Amino acid sequence: MVGAARNIEPPYFAVIFTSQRTEGDKGYEVMSNKMVELASKQKGFLGIESARDQELGITVSYWDSLESIKAWKENSTHRVAQDKGKREWYKNFSFRVCKVERHRFFEM
Repeated sequence: MVGAARNIEPPYFAVIFTSQRTEGDKGYEVMSNKMVELASKQKGFLGIESARDQELGITVSYWDSLESIKAWKENSTHRVAQDKGKREWYKNFSFRVCKVERHRFFEM
């Protein structure tokens, strides 16, 4: 769903999740794919964009409201992934919630 936010009109909200991973997969890829699939079925979900290299991962998910973000954070399956992330997958991470007032895109 890369670029999914292009089809929505501001205002909307973005959750910016940045992370540094621990060594090895330890089930991360399977869970990551499951979380994208599950999030996409949540009320208020608008899209997601993600990139990762050897040092840093950045995932930005887009939502229609702060209430939708809160509901996703509290989703029981997502909470399991969050806990496992803290124990096994991440050296560190941060998340930021932003209101998108306007956007602009360029494409060749």
